[in-house]
Amino acid sequence: MDGATDMELSHLVDMVTRNLKATPLYTDMRQAAAAQAQKDSFHLGDLKQSLLSALEESGWERKLRNAVYREMLICAQRELSIAPPEDQKEPLTYMRKAQGAWEKRILKSLNSMCTELSVPLARKRPPQEQKELLSRWTELGTEEPDLSHFRPVYAPKDFLEVLVNLRNPNSNWTEQASHFNLWGLVQLPLRTKTRKQLQTDFSELSISEPQAGVDDSPEIPVDVFASERTKLGRRVLEAEHSPLAQQYAKKGCPTGLRGAIWAQILGVKVDSVDQLYYQQLKSYVIHHDLLIDSLIYKDVKLTAANDDYYFVFEDLLHQILLIFSRDTSVLKCFAHTSATPAKSYIRGKLGMEEFQVTYPPSGVIPFHGFTMYAASLCFVYDEPARLYFVFREMYTRYFFHLHHMSSHPQGIVSLCALFESLLQTHEPELFYHLKGVGAQPLKIAFKWLMRAFAGFLGSDQLLLLWDRVLGFNSLEILSVLAFAIFSFRRTNLLEVSSYAAAEAVLSDLTTLKLVPLLQLALFS
Repeated sequence: MDGATDMELSHLVDMVTRNLKATPLYTDMRQAAAAQAQKDSFHLGDLKQSLLSALEESGWERKLRNAVYREMLICAQRELSIAPPEDQKEPLTYMRKAQGAWEKRILKSLNSMCTELSVPLARKRPPQEQKELLSRWTELGTEEPDLSHFRPVYAPKDFLEVLVNLRNPNSNWTEQASHFNLWGLVQLPLRTKTRKQLQTDFSELSISEPQAGVDDSPEIPVDVFASERTKLGRRVLEAEHSPLAQQYAKKGCPTGLRGAIWAQILGVKVDSVDQLYYQQLKSYVIHHDLLIDSLIYKDVKLTAANDDYYFVFEDLLHQILLIFSRDTSVLKCFAHTSATPAKSYIRGKLGMEEFQVTYPPSGVIPFHGFTMYAASLCFVYDEPARLYFVFREMYTRYFFHLHHMSSHPQGIVSLCALFESLLQTHEPELFYHLKGVGAQPLKIAFKWLMRAFAGFLGSDQLLLLWDRVLGFNSLEILSVLAFAIFSFRRTNLLEVSSYAAAEAVLSDLTTLKLVPLLQLALFS
């Protein structure tokens, strides 16, 4: 927010206030204030000060500060702007047009599947089918329907093909390209950070700083560090202060405290209202069958169910993802990006705008591998409702940016540009060699970035990575890690002579250790 004008700051304050008024916290605080004002000990002489003191003593001030802080974190990922609504969503016209064309392509693929298979986009389940689905809700993975004719709407490689063809029509970027993007696939004038700037942003990852996930510190024995780290984590949780939890996560979270720390950072506190909402979403799944359900089911089977780490979570993943597809609160993340949720018409009302509805209700059409966003969280949370709300918050705050086109620094296009910039600047020989043998690095790394490395790293290392995503409130660390992996495997990659060989060298990332790799990339 540095350098923001008074008008922009006023706009920010209005936006945060408006967002908070739409949350249950606002209603709860009004009720708490009314309850305080009715107490005999309450002084009417100084109404405002007495009320503020009472709310502070009862813990409401801390809750409000946490809520404001979370809103500020979300706003930090957006461009602070008082521009027209369409420019606030995405300031670059060509990016908006490209995203719109991509969405039409996805919707066309979905409609073609409906026509080919004679399957409706949505239908109400018969009572008997509803009863059967409810009875096997916790065993959804045991079903083996014939989904051989269903296909993923798109995969990461399809999305990459679109991204590499993006061009700014107002800039002859090819002629103006500087030394670090001559060989890359992303030919757009996007501002990316240098390694020096990244060193500043991720200074807590310095080699001189003790980290969870590193067991070779000569100064502090591993067991002593782990014990002290856990004690500190408990104190952070007791403080119930989101900024402290976020700062703590920058150096990694102990396994036993990770779930609580993440929930505190994200502001997830599942109460009776949330449980009721979760059950309501479940009832929507029971009552209506969507074409999306089959796509979700097949994606779980093709990804998590075939993975040695994640297959045990198959039933839980079906539940979480089916419920997610019905959650209209997810639509809020479309308000600040170039993306627009797909629309469909109620049967028999084609072309009548008043009968146009968002499809699916969440607005999110899953791609091949989408399941893995949720699968990794199953290692952290075993209670379905809590897992769901953390997943939803992680998706709307971070993962959403990884499969939509935008010029934002946290968007997938900028992350790709940052990866290519780092690799060309600091490993030019390697980059040029891979390009020469037809193995453009981004073609290999893109699926890592798009899935935030879910399903590629070992589960323990992936969670350490996501600790840092939450701690630094940044997806740029994904690009740094992708660069670090190429740099680490440099010797073997310089010997390959084809794309297939390069991909084979980088096919197994499960043996890699996250923190040393990041430190090597940033501070060596």
